[in-house]
Amino acid sequence: MYTLLLAIIYIAFISLGLPDSLLGSGWPVMHQELQVPISFMGIITMIISGGTIISSLFSDKLTRKFGTQIVTLVSVLLTAAALLGFSVSSEYWMLILFAVPYGLGAGAIDAALNNYVALHYTSRHMSWLHCFWGVGTIVSPFVMSYALTNSTWNMGYRMVGLIQMGIALLLLVTLPVWKANSLKAEYTSQSKGLLNVLKIKGVPSLLLGFFGYCAAETTTMYWSSTYLVEVKNITAGQAARLASLFYIGITIGRFLGGFIMNKLGDRKMIILGTCILSCGILALVIPTADPMLSFAGFIIIGFGCAPIYPCIIHSTPANFGPENSGAIIGIQMASAYIGSTFMPPLFGLLGNLISFKILPVYLLVFIVLMISMTEMTFRTTGADDRK
Repeated sequence: MYTLLLAIIYIAFISLGLPDSLLGSGWPVMHQELQVPISFMGIITMIISGGTIISSLFSDKLTRKFGTQIVTLVSVLLTAAALLGFSVSSEYWMLILFAVPYGLGAGAIDAALNNYVALHYTSRHMSWLHCFWGVGTIVSPFVMSYALTNSTWNMGYRMVGLIQMGIALLLLVTLPVWKANSLKAEYTSQSKGLLNVLKIKGVPSLLLGFFGYCAAETTTMYWSSTYLVEVKNITAGQAARLASLFYIGITIGRFLGGFIMNKLGDRKMIILGTCILSCGILALVIPTADPMLSFAGFIIIGFGCAPIYPCIIHSTPANFGPENSGAIIGIQMASAYIGSTFMPPLFGLLGNLISFKILPVYLLVFIVLMISMTEMTFRTTGADDRK
């Protein structure tokens, strides 16, 4: 039962990753067909992330009331419906409309499953959990590339939406497995309010650090295809395929990192990841007409990003106590999505005004914010690094 439940949780996280890379890989073509400026992708991502912020803030209360299994099922159904809505959209305003359930579904499942795994599993399992998110993000650009080559971008959303519905069906028929494991057992203490959580020492710096990391990760996710098209002059179809380089790097990194995370611990893995992704950013800075260095740069950035997100999440119960982790992780997700909401569209505006060549510098600013604030959190809490 333990193994089956873990497999179900992993599959649920594939469903979380599937939609995340679709918009970025398809947008170079989508904005032309919809006859909107290239920077308008930022409006859609803001709405999606806005929904995730709201659902993340309420995730602790929802999970205590309904259980992780119900929150997960409903969230996957919401995102599946939104993706199928995208697939029939022919006007820009329709994308804006369906972005609302997309965001609401993503935030709740993210916070609920992250907290459960942080409480009950080791760093290794947390890394592999997010590795499965990477599996979803790797699949989507290839689906979109196939759709752009053989049909339209709508087909890409339709295919992923149907996959998402299949995962929702799996979650539905396996509900007895979740009930048998009594997942609501960890939610016995009273839910803390937002203001009370923010008063805990170390939480504000943790939120700033997570904001910085997710700003950098999501900007790379959404704008790597456009960077390759606008700066390296490759075709939109090639860019959609090559956008998966970042996701391949992050997925392989999380799979391999799982074998050493328990030994090194969360804090050291965050530092190691920061060093690696900084090398990837520097690869983008080197002036060359050959796009191969940029391809390698995105793989290295993804590889360096791999341990940071899961280790920040996994260290939360050790830093602040299991009784506070549900509320804190929910707010962490909200701070992450604030970074995801505002920072990628800001880059789009700056790219239009200045040049998309500024991507490496833009990413570096947020990585510096992330590592400085994360280190401040560890020093403030004084918690032993979890092995």
